[in-house]
Amino acid sequence: MARILILFSTVDGHTRTICENLQQTLQAQGHEVTLSSFDNEAAVGLEPFDKVVMGASIRYGKHRPNVGAFIERNRQLLDSRPTAFFSVNAVARKPARNTPQTNPYLKRFLEQIAWQPRLAAVFAGKIDYPRYGFFDRNIIRLIMWITKGPTDPEAAVEFTDWEQVRVFGRRVSDM
Repeated sequence: MARILILFSTVDGHTRTICENLQQTLQAQGHEVTLSSFDNEAAVGLEPFDKVVMGASIRYGKHRPNVGAFIERNRQLLDSRPTAFFSVNAVARKPARNTPQTNPYLKRFLEQIAWQPRLAAVFAGKIDYPRYGFFDRNIIRLIMWITKGPTDPEAAVEFTDWEQVRVFGRRVSDM
């Protein structure tokens, strides 16, 4: 089976949780899977891996800058093997915004970089108000109020469709 690297960028930890679920799905299919943060990517070279999967969360409309920088630095190597990319954001909780073709954040990100993954996905994330600091909690509540999402400052609401994550993992396996 394949050696697969899963790299993640997360602000609050939910993207890592999604990656751990992907790791379990892929390992159950016999693959050797390494999980690493983009923050530690220098410690993990891409050369030993047959496939590379990258997942990145959105905060205030953008992926973290190190995600795009990593892709640009490693574009040639990424182009030489099967790759997948997924974005995690609360906007994807809406049916009209939960595909690579309809999610504004993933579309914008892929338009801004020269590399294109063989497989792309969007997963709805999690709103965890008790975990946020004062500023983030109130800004995110305002955004959720405007977009008709949950605003209870005591709520932790997970929107992730775990079956969608497992289907994506099987698609990565088949690449």
